[in-house]
Amino acid sequence: MNETLASWIRESKRIVFFGGAGVSTESGIPDFRSVDGLYNQQYDYPPETILSHTFFMRRPEEFFRFYRNKMLFPDAEPNAAHKKLAQWESEGKLLGVVTQNIDGLHQKAGSKRVYELHGSVLRNYCTRCGKFYDMAYIREGAGVPKCECGGTIKPDVVLYEESLNGEVIQGACAAIEQADLLIIGGTSLSVYPAASFIDLYRGSRLVLVNMSPTPRDSRADLIIREPIGRVFAELP
Repeated sequence: MNETLASWIRESKRIVFFGGAGVSTESGIPDFRSVDGLYNQQYDYPPETILSHTFFMRRPEEFFRFYRNKMLFPDAEPNAAHKKLAQWESEGKLLGVVTQNIDGLHQKAGSKRVYELHGSVLRNYCTRCGKFYDMAYIREGAGVPKCECGGTIKPDVVLYEESLNGEVIQGACAAIEQADLLIIGGTSLSVYPAASFIDLYRGSRLVLVNMSPTPRDSRADLIIREPIGRVFAELP
């Protein structure tokens, strides 16, 4: 166990966790940016192009082929990191989770105050009438999903070229500003504007748990280069 981090957690009353794709890879959800050979055989465009607003509008069939194959993991279960964060919230030590992930695993683990910066695959809505549809409706369908009114159904995820939700940003920023301990895990801190939110933290206990270096390492008070699930499994 990292004794410094464990000590800080015991002493803290307003923890905020900021996480990215690395939090869910230990639950079997790969980072879509990791382009493998299979991916290159199946798609003619890079993930960032497919997951853009322009691509969704112009090539919805190809968008949903990628989306169903690479973005939906209904059988994924929360790992030790998700569960520990939910525990801290139930104990009154955690102000909230700010996540760049769209898989809903924090809520599945029991967390209530989750700021989903990039939305969620669990929510989908008709672009014409606004009717809600769950993930199963998208996953079990084929082609471009349509509403009963005839409108196209869009996942409630923030695509490239789209803006983040203002209310979510406000809540996430407020939590970070109030934190007495900010733990950043499983993110390269390269996706903006989300990565810039950590600049709002004014405390003296900034922890980075990530396997590789980030642009903000020099700002951190503690850096841990281990899998986040393993680290959190040993914390109080």
